[in-house]
Amino acid sequence: MILSFHPIFEGDKNIYCAGREPGADDLAAVRAADAVILPQGCKASLYTMARENCANVFPNYDSRFGYPGKIGQTRLFRELNAPHPKTEIYTSHSSLFTSHSSLLTPHFSVPFVFKFDWGGEGDNVFLIRSSEEFEAILQKAAVFESTGQSGFLIQEYIPSQNRDLRVAVIGQKMISYWRVQKDTEKFCSNLSKGAVIDSDSDPEIRAKAAAAVRWFCEKTGINLAGFDLLFSHDEEKKPLFIEINYFFGRQGLGGSERFYDILTEEIRTWIKNL
Repeated sequence: MILSFHPIFEGDKNIYCAGREPGADDLAAVRAADAVILPQGCKASLYTMARENCANVFPNYDSRFGYPGKIGQTRLFRELNAPHPKTEIYTSHSSLFTSHSSLLTPHFSVPFVFKFDWGGEGDNVFLIRSSEEFEAILQKAAVFESTGQSGFLIQEYIPSQNRDLRVAVIGQKMISYWRVQKDTEKFCSNLSKGAVIDSDSDPEIRAKAAAAVRWFCEKTGINLAGFDLLFSHDEEKKPLFIEINYFFGRQGLGGSERFYDILTEEIRTWIKNL
């Protein structure tokens, strides 16, 4: 029996769990199922229930909930020795000053990248060009901490010609495309920040990135996510992992309808291969 909590995918039994915590009836259905299909927006409680009570769960969100936020992702990159920009993790505003006597960390010269632990589509990511900008963003971090949100990264700045590569993983399928920021005054190359899609340029580099993502997914089991990568500016053009987005835009995939067509097809393939 295929149990689906996903509003788009129809299983033998279908349950809508959005906006509520899973209960006893959900648990009974999961235990009776041969496979469980979950939505991208499932809560950790539903995912844990499914993983602990059914052998087959799609998507695999072990890394999403086991390594949460940008800090968790950086720790995962480190554990797997996945190439990524040099990064320092700070769990709080005060921990920066505990680690360093001077305001600007000695491991990074300006410009460098500052990322809060949360947010997507380029939100809460900043290019720091001066000590004044760093002071201002640390004040913002202190305000966030007063509301219960804490943690940030300081990361090496990688020149990227105003573009990055998105590799979308949907089941066994991978779709890659460049996101190119035409406005040179803007730092982020997210589509929500005005970037445009380029699906054709540098196919050899895109293939190298896809191979790196495939390796990463084999190590982690990730089968539904959007990976963001930059490239080292040496002759190797080595793919560098930047972020994993478990919610990712669909414009570069052809829109929501096309995304759901691909997702449905890949879920069916996953079920067939069980």
